Amino acid sequence: MKMEEEWRIAIASEQRVLETVKRCQERQEGPVKWALELGKCTSSAAELGHVLVTHLCFNNKHPCLWKFIDYALDSQLLSPIHVLSLLTERVIPHRRSQPQAFRLYLELLSRHSLSFHNHHHLHASYTKILQSVDVSLQLSHTYKVSVEDFGHALVLFFFTIVVSLIDTLFDDCGLEPLHLDTPTTADHHQMDIDSIGSFDIENNQQIRTNNSLTTIEVLAKLTESRKAMVLLRLVHFNMPEKFNGLLQRLNFLEANKLASSKLKSANQLLDRLCANIKKVVGYNYKLNKRSLIGMLIDTKSLRPVSCCNSESGWSACWVSFDIYMEHAVDGRQLPVTSAVIILTHTIKTLQVFNQASWQETFLALWLSALRLVQRVEANPIPSCSLSDRKYKHTVPELCSSFCLLQERDPPEGPIPHLEARLCVLLCIVPLAIAIVLADDTQVNVSSVHGAMPSGYMETGYGHGMDEKSLAPRKQGLISSLQVLGNFTGLLCPPASIAGVANSAAAKASSFISISKNAKDCSGSDSPSDTPLNSGGNMRHLIVEACIARNLIDTSAYFWPGYVSASVVALADLSSVQKSPWSTFMEGAPLDGSLINSLSSTPASSLAEIERLYHIALNGSAEERSAAAKILCGASLSRGWNIQEHVVHFVVKLLSPSIPPGYTGPRSHLVDHMSMLSAILFGASSVDNVHILSLHGLVPEVAAALMPLCETFGSLIPTSSNKSSTGDEPSVYMVFSAAFLFLLRLWKFYRPPLEQCITGGATVGELTLEYLLLLRNRRIASPGSPAPGEKNSNLDQHEFASDKPIYIDYFPKLRACMIYWKMTKGGASPDNSSAPSTGSACESAANSGEDVYQRPMLPAWEVLEAIPFVLEAILTACAYGRLSSRDLTTGLRDLVDFLPASLAAIISYFSAEVTRGIWKPVPMNGTDWPSPAAILPSVESEMKEILAGAGVNVPFSSSGTSTVMLPLPIAALVSLTITFKLNRSLEYIHAVVGPALENCASGCPWPSIPTIGSLWAQKVRRWHDFIVVSCSRSVFRQNKEAGAQLLRSCFTSFLGSHVSTYFVDQSKTIHNVQYVRDVIVGLVAEYARESAARWAGSELPCLKSSQASLSLVTCKAREVATLGASLLCVTGGLHQIQELYRETIPTWLLSSRVEKVGELSAAARIMEGYAMAYMLVLSGSLVWGVGSKPPSWAVSRRGRIVGNHLEFLGRVLEGNISLGCDPATWKAYVSCLVGLVVSCAPEWIKGVKSETLRKLAGGLRGWHECELALSLLERGGVASISSVVQLLNVIN
Repeated sequence: MKMEEEWRIAIASEQRVLETVKRCQERQEGPVKWALELGKCTSSAAELGHVLVTHLCFNNKHPCLWKFIDYALDSQLLSPIHVLSLLTERVIPHRRSQPQAFRLYLELLSRHSLSFHNHHHLHASYTKILQSVDVSLQLSHTYKVSVEDFGHALVLFFFTIVVSLIDTLFDDCGLEPLHLDTPTTADHHQMDIDSIGSFDIENNQQIRTNNSLTTIEVLAKLTESRKAMVLLRLVHFNMPEKFNGLLQRLNFLEANKLASSKLKSANQLLDRLCANIKKVVGYNYKLNKRSLIGMLIDTKSLRPVSCCNSESGWSACWVSFDIYMEHAVDGRQLPVTSAVIILTHTIKTLQVFNQASWQETFLALWLSALRLVQRVEANPIPSCSLSDRKYKHTVPELCSSFCLLQERDPPEGPIPHLEARLCVLLCIVPLAIAIVLADDTQVNVSSVHGAMPSGYMETGYGHGMDEKSLAPRKQGLISSLQVLGNFTGLLCPPASIAGVANSAAAKASSFISISKNAKDCSGSDSPSDTPLNSGGNMRHLIVEACIARNLIDTSAYFWPGYVSASVVALADLSSVQKSPWSTFMEGAPLDGSLINSLSSTPASSLAEIERLYHIALNGSAEERSAAAKILCGASLSRGWNIQEHVVHFVVKLLSPSIPPGYTGPRSHLVDHMSMLSAILFGASSVDNVHILSLHGLVPEVAAALMPLCETFGSLIPTSSNKSSTGDEPSVYMVFSAAFLFLLRLWKFYRPPLEQCITGGATVGELTLEYLLLLRNRRIASPGSPAPGEKNSNLDQHEFASDKPIYIDYFPKLRACMIYWKMTKGGASPDNSSAPSTGSACESAANSGEDVYQRPMLPAWEVLEAIPFVLEAILTACAYGRLSSRDLTTGLRDLVDFLPASLAAIISYFSAEVTRGIWKPVPMNGTDWPSPAAILPSVESEMKEILAGAGVNVPFSSSGTSTVMLPLPIAALVSLTITFKLNRSLEYIHAVVGPALENCASGCPWPSIPTIGSLWAQKVRRWHDFIVVSCSRSVFRQNKEAGAQLLRSCFTSFLGSHVSTYFVDQSKTIHNVQYVRDVIVGLVAEYARESAARWAGSELPCLKSSQASLSLVTCKAREVATLGASLLCVTGGLHQIQELYRETIPTWLLSSRVEKVGELSAAARIMEGYAMAYMLVLSGSLVWGVGSKPPSWAVSRRGRIVGNHLEFLGRVLEGNISLGCDPATWKAYVSCLVGLVVSCAPEWIKGVKSETLRKLAGGLRGWHECELALSLLERGGVASISSVVQLLNVIN
């Protein structure tokens, strides 16, 4: 009944409208009178519009009706979007039979399609209008969305109108575009409709012809307005596939405009239309550049002046590359995330923030990697003592020398770091570039959604190019490699690989020679392998690494100057040397000479590695061991062109699969013992372990080692084993190698806090459980790797086990880990709080038992008993019943018997040092070794190094008195200095060195200098390495020293343009919050100082001082870049999260008037700008700027950024009181939003629409309406209505 009643009312209302229209026409009344009369008939704009369009537009062609509709739309009596939607549905399909109506419809579109300021007063008809628009244009069906508010309806309405009119052009001009989805379907002058009456057929044809031109004219007029630009950009951002369909239509229109006479006559209009719509992709809002903040937000005008210094190849804006690479090769940590993935995101981030071309970006990347390698050779440490040198340099040089000195020797083994650094240059960097190039196609399609800079770009070499003419990423890579030849100072190869570089150059020269001979049909076709001196350099190795991964082709050999003409001329005369790998592939047996040759020569192809792998699994026992040894030789450390494959085969060999039908009484791993022994000892060298970590394989290696530990640790040796350092593998040897290797991966000897701050992207303690979690995540979806983590090598080889692994699968290993956690908590094995006088030590010390009659027990049982033995002998020594010499000898015998026992010894002694109950013992040379001979010299050199680095803190000297050490640390250091220093024991030294350093750091001063002096006496050639390592201990015990070091780093960074500015010592400070606060304070301080030079300029003179402002801003940006980079490497993801959550909000809420005094407005503004830049850049470095963040940032980026922006929004609403200066606050917020919009727009999609509205409201209050609009525009579908509302207010 109710529906019937509503239907009758609607029919009556419609009838009244029709009668009123008829009456007005008969009286020939004007539009105003029409409006008054029709307003009495109905109060619903929706009903009135529907009746007028449905019943009158074609049945009643009186000109007054069209005039009335125009007037009603102008006077807001009718809704433009409603009436035009109804007309679109009815007029366009009948435009040929009703050309007059179509022409008038186009006129209405031109005048009213962008008039959307008048919908609020139509609230009563709001829902009906939206439903009518949706149904008329079939918006929900076409765009697969729910049209629920006016903003969404308006955007889809306008886009549908544009697409529909373009499609009418195709139809009217006889064009038939394929594969295009088709939606189902200005000056204010008087409308030319008075002449409408009866039209004959000839006039209709003429009107139809004119209508095509009018359609193009109307489209060109509509799309050139800013309103249209915004509406189309909303479609571009939120429905890219639909917008791409529009671009395809335009391309088709341009390609066929000469084929149609109608389009040919409107050539200029078509060009104008196409240009208008294509500008949508690269449209930039016109910010308020009359204000200082507006100029800062306009990052395009403040682009870095140059890319790279021509002499050193260094530029401050790329310092993040240098800092990350130095961090990556720091041997004291083994990152669990692939350096390829991190570097890929860093490349993309810096390219966006520096507004650089891809040539500039790749060139800066290559130069940073070259400097990384050159730093090993640039400052070699001579054999003389540091005390023989004179520190008479400037502070920047000293800081640089300090960094070079400390990086000269790897912290986990005093051997050169060259292999790991070359891995970064020749493997990690090319793999990262490969991922960047693979994304090129997607970038070209989606246009990066405004994240890319537009307009003019400088190449850094005196030439500029327009963005449209910029080559794709691959061309940028080629150009960078060509320009790289100009940096001859960085291309000189280290002496150890000079022959390899010559071989690479010889390969190119032979290729050129063969090509010439082929053209001349003469000469030899056999390439020369290694000419005596082909003038090879690092660029030749880089090019070969790129060719091997199909990044470039062999046309690079013909680049001008790549190979000298003289070398090419001599190529045919060079003797040919056959590679040992060729002999191996021909089927030669693996005898002694071939094994040595293959071990020292890197493989050149994947096929060679695959054959070696199969021999290691299926050959004889001797062949398996030899193949494993070869695989871990030069192919692993220097097989740069295939290294990503070699590391995966190494991990696969650690987990040999169970043979089909295997039913043996013991584990199948025992049958591979010789091969596993060779792999474990070969892969456990310092550089090889680090290479594995650079490729992100630490979780996989840990998962492969756990079964080995569990299996071999549970076996009972079948005979009285030889020393585990012998040539023949034994159960104890394999277990010890696997166990110590595993412990190195998670740094079991570190305090939990230190594990937290060096765990990379992890939050919390880095444990074996966490490593397994990472590994299990990676294999969970092998077909779909984590976003941003698809590597070119990951999908080519699967590991032996593709099932999840958990620590509970290994009960013996799990029990051992749990026990060590308990002892690190401070509890001794029997929970006693003081040394006891048990009889165990007496029995061990006084019995006549033959020391060679050792029990043959499983290794796990031996490890379980060791803590009890250690307590007994340590107690006996403390009470004088066991001499220090016998204690050391006993510990050494234990390590010789089972090297894995070293882990239990370190763990126990570390716990006892923490308990602090043992009395110190005198290091007097009688009872315990004495460091007195060189201890004063070591302390003096430490002071010199620290002073040279700008660190001056109280430094107590040991003087002439006998130094004392706690008994556990004295026993530990006495044990470690008995170890021989040969390469076969490197797997032991790699555990001993850092563990001893960490253990000693908890002892009172001068424990570290004492221990260092004892080791320096033993190994004189390690003197400098030891002294520098001892210098780091100051930063553990004195946080003020860390602050001074960071300040010196900033001073060096701003005062010098060469060398690296990375200060590795900052990572030794456990108080990461303090480090964070110091860095933030230094960034703010130096940003304020950068404004001092420009502070004298008055605001009215901004235009004339643009150049000086650019220089000042560049300085502020550089110091912010340094701060962001240091924050990322000193605490990783956790550090950046706390920067957003705590540090910056506290900085904004705190008053600093007492600390900094009176400051100029420019200084306050520059401080806010630098803090905003540091915050956004640091977040971008760890979370990425693209739509696909790295796996560790998928759930965190949106939440953390959203919370910080919500905090800013609450402050803008007045809910939180500020402590900082208003100028600083305004600069911070405005620049933060500007940087996010221009550099990281994908972040905005994860922020709540209500938060964006708060920020936009605050910006609007500061007259930054354009910035507010650009922020809302990128907020996704939920922010469309807010964009429309703000756009209406602006207009």
